Amino acid sequence: MKSMTGYGRGECAAKGVHITVELNTVNRKQAEVSLGVPPALESIEPELRDMILASISRGRVNGRVALQHSGASRTVSNAVNEEQAMAYRRELVRLAKSLKMPDNLSLETLLRLPGVLEPSEPTLDGKAFRAPAKRALGQALEALQAMREKEGTNLGRDLAKRLAGLRRVARRVARRAPAVLKQHRERLIERLNNANVETPGADDERLLREMVYYTDRMDITEELTRLDSHFAQLEQCLRVTQPVGRKLDFLAQEMFREINTIGSKANDGVISGEVVTLKTELEKIREQVQNVE
Repeated sequence: MKSMTGYGRGECAAKGVHITVELNTVNRKQAEVSLGVPPALESIEPELRDMILASISRGRVNGRVALQHSGASRTVSNAVNEEQAMAYRRELVRLAKSLKMPDNLSLETLLRLPGVLEPSEPTLDGKAFRAPAKRALGQALEALQAMREKEGTNLGRDLAKRLAGLRRVARRVARRAPAVLKQHRERLIERLNNANVETPGADDERLLREMVYYTDRMDITEELTRLDSHFAQLEQCLRVTQPVGRKLDFLAQEMFREINTIGSKANDGVISGEVVTLKTELEKIREQVQNVE
């Protein structure tokens, strides 16, 4: 089991360029990737995205890829901004005429004016850095997954503890259920006595029909059986390594339905109190499940 939140960093140096990749993930129902890459690596961005999506099945991934040139490889060239130079030339000629001064502007002077010579970064071929960029991304993904697994282990322990609590309460409900039927029979006889109606015998057909009707309407055996099945499936999910977040989310919804039905069918104060406890613990499980990949 893995959490959906984590952070990972990877780096690789090749051909005088240092590549750094940083990833962080947050909760999302589906897998999403937001990746920032420098212009030099835009051609391989789809491949980097595919690597991330192959590793992450759920959650939003925010990533950043950075390039840094080493001192030895950073050969900065100067480009002449001809448009800026021509603009300077026109203005200086106009000014010389206005001041009636000789037009003796030299090329050396013109090149020294701001914006005429512009330093330019070396042009990089993104495909040439495909392998080192993928190595750096692989390191970042490995570190990210290690953190997600560690957090997932903690989530698993918490879910296991809460599941044990749900099972204890469900067993109490199962033990209480037969007593509810007995109490209903006693209340029915008490009402007949209070109404001065002859109390039927234990084998009286009318009483038996009433009890059968009540048993069918209030029986929660089916719900308890399904609830126990959901508990077993949830416990199994805690032991596997593949992504189980969506399945856990589904199981939590189904457990809520069964618990809600038990509360509406039981018609018993003790069981109603236990249902409140079940819903409270299940809500905590549902919150935790939102963090599971």
